[in-house]
Formats: sequence, C-alpha cells, structure tokens
Amino acid sequence: MTGCAMPPGPATQTSGTPLATKDARTASNGAPQSFGTTTTFTNRSGDNGKSLADADPLGDKGPDVSDFRQTGRASWYGRFFHGRKTANGERYDMHALTAAHKTLPLGSYVRVTNPETSKSVVVRINDRGPYVRSRVIDLSYAAASMLDMRHAGTARVTIEGLSPQEARAALGDETLAMNASSTEK
Repeated sequence: MTGCAMPPGPATQTSGTPLATKDARTASNGAPQSFGTTTTFTNRSGDNGKSLADADPLGDKGPDVSDFRQTGRASWYGRFFHGRKTANGERYDMHALTAAHKTLPLGSYVRVTNPETSKSVVVRINDRGPYVRSRVIDLSYAAASMLDMRHAGTARVTIEGLSPQEARAALGDETLAMNASSTEK
C-alpha cells in the first residue's frame, strides 16, 4: 500500500540506486523540447502528408441550437485570458464576440440579451465555463461592452440559441450596424 500513498524514496526502493524520472525538458521520445517553434507530429491518419493548412474551411453548417433558451447571470473575462487557448483550440481574443458556456456545442451561436438595457449581441461559443456557481455564460470583453455590463461585472441575461442561418443573418445585421456607427463618429 505504501507504493500508492508515498512518493518514490528509500521505503519503496529495493536496490541502492535511485529511481529514474523523466527530465522535464525532454519529450516522451527523449528529444529536447523547444518552446515557441514548430513541432513535428507523426502522420498516423494516412492523409498523405497534408498539413492542417491544407484543410477545407469550415462550411456554413454549424450546430443548430435554435431550440435553446436560458436565463441567468452572465460574467465576462478579458485581459488575463487574452491570447490563451480556448476549449476549441483557438486563441482567446477579448475583442471578438465570443463566449464560454458549460454545455452548448462549440461553434454554436447564441443571442445574449441584457433585459435591463434591452441590448443584445450574437456570440460564438468557443470555450467552456463559467466555473463560478450561479453563472450561466462568460462573455468576451467586447460582448460585455456591447451589453453595457463591463463595469458591473455581471448582469442578468437571456440566452437564445440560433440556427446557422439565423446567426449568419444576425451577424450580417450587426456588422452593418457596427460599420454604420463607426462612420457616424
């Protein structure tokens, strides 16, 4: 039982030599790791040497969550997480209209409305969270700004799921509205 409860040491060694441990600076194959450079992976899928850069772009087909409705407290996350990887593998951009949700499919779109201000924003789910009890969604800094909840930190919101077609139409409208407001200044 001591093998499970105690780290390797004199009590668990049978010979006089210390147990070998992996060097933290080497990969599992013994080659030194280099941070900030390209990593080479072995090709196990039989894709004939195609790289991810050759992958087909994602189409208009995304998760349809149009039957989803939820009301609860939203929060936002910003500078501390900016540039870190999200659950879907992309880097978090605090200036993009994205959000984290516990259960919605990654890549789905939802409309988040702040009933107190009657403002709404369409965001893409690209991360998991929030990990704080009683919160239903974590919004990006940009989305929180559009809902006028940045200074308060949290706000009661309603979340409506969108189909890919509804999201495309809503994002087109928002882009036009954002472009119109930026030219008015």
